[in-house]
Amino acid sequence: MRSALVAATAFFSLAVTGQPVLAAEAPYVDDRSDAEAVIRSFYSAINRQEFARAWDYFGETKPAKDFGAFVKGYDGTDTVEVKTGGVSEDGAAGSIYYNVPVAIRATARDGSENVFAGCYTLRQVNAQIQEPPFHPIFIDKGALKPSKANFEDAVPASCGDGPPPPKKDAALEQAKKAFAATYGDQCDKEMPGGEPLGEPDAYSLRYKNAGAEADEPERETRLFRFFCSMAAYNESAVYYVYDDISGVRQLQFASPELDIHYENNDSEGKVEAINVTGFQTEDQLVNSEYDDATKTISSLNKWRGVGDASSVGTYLFRNGNFSLVQYDVDASYDGEINPQTVVDYNTAP
Repeated sequence: MRSALVAATAFFSLAVTGQPVLAAEAPYVDDRSDAEAVIRSFYSAINRQEFARAWDYFGETKPAKDFGAFVKGYDGTDTVEVKTGGVSEDGAAGSIYYNVPVAIRATARDGSENVFAGCYTLRQVNAQIQEPPFHPIFIDKGALKPSKANFEDAVPASCGDGPPPPKKDAALEQAKKAFAATYGDQCDKEMPGGEPLGEPDAYSLRYKNAGAEADEPERETRLFRFFCSMAAYNESAVYYVYDDISGVRQLQFASPELDIHYENNDSEGKVEAINVTGFQTEDQLVNSEYDDATKTISSLNKWRGVGDASSVGTYLFRNGNFSLVQYDVDASYDGEINPQTVVDYNTAP
């Protein structure tokens, strides 16, 4: 499984003259928490021309005869993009070996591009048996060869002797990246009680557009529900959908703007009228859930802990989108649950 491979950097040289790229143009990534992260960190160092750092991601077996030859291998290289596939692993004698399928797109300073693909083998030595100096996960060996495939399709299906790892759920991965980019600093980093966040809830919705011919195939929309935050009695969630036309997009939910009149202007008193004055959109839903039987997302926003005052929204999936069909409001703080419907698109007006 760990047969000798040609050093990957032997294939990366693009001998084109030009001025060096400023290191600050590429983000600094130095993450050795798993094998895939090490590969991405290695190429971060290459893109920033921090060659000593790149050299250090390898173990005793280096990718070139000496450091000078390693650096010279990147003469003329402007940027390198990297994609990784499913990682497989194999344990042996106090170490874990990881096989990482990799594809890169190397762009020269003259704008020409070359795609390479192959495998890296990384090694993690059991930390409990190590003595100083400590060695984190490192690249043991690697080989990439020129590929005629498009960069997006060039990642090998598997590496090593084992069966191919399960394919990644591309739609789920895109949704996770979108959520992390927008809400990574806004939403909670763990679930209530301290347990780590798990995968988002995922659903597959199959349907035909209105007016579709009987022989037309069904379409599919993927729905992803991400936990965001938990307060005293309300939990918020963010939703994304994916389809083959629009890709991943975040759902925005319509909700009415309310003008509520209380007797004697006392919010603890009798409700005289609830008027809808307009609509707004929300990017999160409170105490929400998806019901696959009715193809609806419902939310319950408690205005206080006992739940006697609240608003409830119902959003129906049809023709590839979720739309507001009903909105109920209980505006009385009377200790009873007695909502009234203020928006009803379930029936004709």
